[in-house]
Amino acid sequence: MTRPASEAAQQSRPRLKHPDGSPIRVLVVDDEPTLTDLLQMALRYEGWEVKTAADGRRALALAREFRPDAIVLDMMLPDIDGMQVLSRVRQDGQQTAVLFLTAKDSLEDRINGLTAGGDDYVTKPFSLEELVARLRGLIRRSMLTANEEEDPRLVVGDLVLDEDSHEVSRGGEQIDLTATEFELLRYLMRNPRRVLSKTQILDRVWNYDFGGKSSVVEIYISYLRRKLDAGRTPMIHTVRGAGYMLKAAE
Repeated sequence: MTRPASEAAQQSRPRLKHPDGSPIRVLVVDDEPTLTDLLQMALRYEGWEVKTAADGRRALALAREFRPDAIVLDMMLPDIDGMQVLSRVRQDGQQTAVLFLTAKDSLEDRINGLTAGGDDYVTKPFSLEELVARLRGLIRRSMLTANEEEDPRLVVGDLVLDEDSHEVSRGGEQIDLTATEFELLRYLMRNPRRVLSKTQILDRVWNYDFGGKSSVVEIYISYLRRKLDAGRTPMIHTVRGAGYMLKAAE
């Protein structure tokens, strides 16, 4: 794992806070003391308030008391696993953003975590800078969602997707999508200007592994490009060796 971003880099970007100026609250749940200490240091460096728990039961008690904006949650805990912790947090009515920590080769854990309501995951070993960046993105999106008046529309530039009616338009022109194309576009639009890997897209859109056949993502990306970008400034971009990103046409 790498060190947190340099002090100069930290000072070059605004600190993420609540609208009232109070610090973001993050709960870190892992039974490895060295890891929780590192995460606590990195997140406090962001100006956030951090609490830690070494097991699931303590995590649940802190979640109810602390009301975190985000939870960094290890899948494997000594008493109840991360999936059960997430389930009970959701039963308590908390829609807290959850970032899972998973074993490097545990694809099943990643898929189960996302389909159960987790928002993202990183695999061990990981970069502290990447984890903080992922967490910042999750918190920003959850704060924006909390401030919205239940608007079912996702809007990126001149592209509009209505999650209720399943209607999509660009520049006012209606675009017909299949169910899978719609889900893929929805995932891209929920993560604008963020590079999404083929593995992440497979996990989130198809909910299971294609046995390494990531070409299915390439195929559906090409379908979307034909419908969204044909004759227009492209919005879907390939980041070579990393994945795909959707951003408003400039």
